[in-house]
Amino acid sequence: MTEPGFLERFYELFLDSSEEVRERFKNTNFERQRRALSSSLVLMILALDGGAPARTYMDQVAARHSRDDLDVPPRMYDDRLDCLMLAAREFDPQFDDALEQDWRSTLAEGIALMRARY
Repeated sequence: MTEPGFLERFYELFLDSSEEVRERFKNTNFERQRRALSSSLVLMILALDGGAPARTYMDQVAARHSRDDLDVPPRMYDDRLDCLMLAAREFDPQFDDALEQDWRSTLAEGIALMRARY
């Protein structure tokens, strides 16, 4: 998922997904946002292996996105994941339904943490 243009395409799709998303991201520094997303994806995968630094980082991200800070509602994670899968399908010619299920399963724990800490 590190192909040039991948994260840009993801954010195009995500911003097009709803007016609420566009409003929340209207003042976003997307260069910084893409770096943060890239790091988060890697750390979500590392956290599955029980790595303490990755889990600590994910706890910090969850706290930042909670209702007490950025107030990102849990429903937005479904749209975000769907847009991530659409972008992956566009960029990876080998991306298929089985690979999509693998990615969704891999990211599910991190998304569940974000929802639970809301």
